[in-house]
Amino acid sequence: MRQQSPPRLPNLPASLIRAVIGLAIVAVIVLVVFGALSDRFFYFLVQVETQEAGVQFRNGSIYQVVGPGLYSDVGLSVKLVKVSSQAIPFSVRDEEIITSDKQRIGLVVNGDIFQPNLGRQDVLLNLWSSYQNLYINDEAASVRVQNLARQAMKVCVGERTFDNAIIGTARDDLRACIDTELSKLAENIGLQIENVVVPEVVLSPEVQTALDAIVQSRLLTEKAAQDKLRVEAEAQAEQARQEGEVRVAQSRIQEETKQQTLLAKLDQEKIAAQRAVIEAEKANELAKVEAEKKIIEAQKANELIAAQQDLEINTAQALAAAEKAKADIAPQVVLAELYARNPGYLQLQLTLANASALKATDKIIFTPIGTTPTIVVPGPGVQPTVTTNTPQ
Repeated sequence: MRQQSPPRLPNLPASLIRAVIGLAIVAVIVLVVFGALSDRFFYFLVQVETQEAGVQFRNGSIYQVVGPGLYSDVGLSVKLVKVSSQAIPFSVRDEEIITSDKQRIGLVVNGDIFQPNLGRQDVLLNLWSSYQNLYINDEAASVRVQNLARQAMKVCVGERTFDNAIIGTARDDLRACIDTELSKLAENIGLQIENVVVPEVVLSPEVQTALDAIVQSRLLTEKAAQDKLRVEAEAQAEQARQEGEVRVAQSRIQEETKQQTLLAKLDQEKIAAQRAVIEAEKANELAKVEAEKKIIEAQKANELIAAQQDLEINTAQALAAAEKAKADIAPQVVLAELYARNPGYLQLQLTLANASALKATDKIIFTPIGTTPTIVVPGPGVQPTVTTNTPQ
């Protein structure tokens, strides 16, 4: 195959080539100078992440502490330094720690370091000049805290005996002591310590052997004590069982007695209730009889009152009738008394009466002087008769 030859560059004048090369050199120099000056005179759109705090500088001094965002600034000696607020884990191992009773032990302490964040900007403002390397260099912060942790471990172990440092709940107290002591030391340099744990206690072979013997002895002692407690517990359980049976029997007797007493009380209450019912019925009967008696007495009283009223009425009526009769015959009585006192007048009235009794159609009957004819009015079976009182 036919090979194609590489394209040929156009022939340029040497002066033009030298000009281009010179411009390129000048551009490189400008970029280098610009890059060198950018850290001192400006920064543009620098990103502060969520887990960071930004420390802004002007004229070589801290201007302000800012949170996440984009920042730009122009001036004399300006820059933006970012401080991470993420946890920095640390681990410390020290096998040469002496207890207060001259026992040698070792400890492993783990935890997390937290550099100042936006919520602790006062620490950044006050301690930046002294400990800025610890805030921007995780390794430096870890080394510093490890040294402080060794100091805290020696302080806390040195004030405790062997037993009070590693046995049982004493290890929790030791961890709390190291946490408190280390936090106070780290606070002085603006760091925070969290999640302190003591995952391992390192013992020398001699100490481990002695500790195993002590533990074995304690286990035997505790086993003997547990056996004793178990026997005592079994005895107490048996005694409690027997006492329980006695209590159950007593409770059953007491319950039966209680039920019998309750039944007797219920019978008494039943009898009392029946008696009360009988007495109530008797009282009702007596009340009924008494009510009927009162009704009869009231009726008799009413009848007596009526009779008395009738008697009084009849008496009043009789008196009224008597008075009326008196009033009716009063003229006759007066006449009778007049006739009795005046016989001549009586005779006159008799004569007038006889005279007025005669009619024009009547016959004249002559009678002796000084006599009065008797007139008999005829009636059934009566014959007219005239008595003249004439001697036969």
